[in-house]
Amino acid sequence: MFYILFMEHNNILGTVLAGGKSQRFGEDKSQILLADKILIDYILAEIINEFKEVLIVSNNSIKFTNSDKITLIGDIKKDLGPLGGVLSAMKWAKDHNKNYQWIATFPVDTPFFKKEILEQFINQIDENESSLFFIKSNNTRHNIFGLWSMNLLDQLENDLEKGARKVELWANSIGVKTINMEFPNQDPFFNINTKEDLEQAKELLKND
Repeated sequence: MFYILFMEHNNILGTVLAGGKSQRFGEDKSQILLADKILIDYILAEIINEFKEVLIVSNNSIKFTNSDKITLIGDIKKDLGPLGGVLSAMKWAKDHNKNYQWIATFPVDTPFFKKEILEQFINQIDENESSLFFIKSNNTRHNIFGLWSMNLLDQLENDLEKGARKVELWANSIGVKTINMEFPNQDPFFNINTKEDLEQAKELLKND
């Protein structure tokens, strides 16, 4: 498991950000059925064995893979967007006296993401280069696939209180480092925002 290889003295808390309102989809998309399982379980299946613990941040009572490694929490304050979810995860780790030094974040709506990509991402990181890392693939930066230092907690909380909401803008102000990857065939970061996206995902699964 990669957390043994990565930063011997530090640990990473896997975190799925499921607190979005799914306004474009019309219902909580983490719970929609794609083929034989709900959407959130696709990402959980890829990351659950890569971390000692996985946190799900959601403001709804949701279903997900049953595992002693998974904890469900709500946002400490609602309507702060994904940054609020990151802060909630950091606060949870601190309040529960966890030793995690990093938070790895994932969205609920990318059913084609694979653990091998996560491993490649982590293996390319030099912790001395930044306190925040995002994956960039095929010239697109994926702002929810990130690795966030716990040292960012106070600044993130302060900036949220001042009105920060957009992940991209806040990350740029921090000095985010991107890890570049190329995927010439199927896009593993294809995400489901609409009912049309869901139908497309069903077709892609048939060819997967």
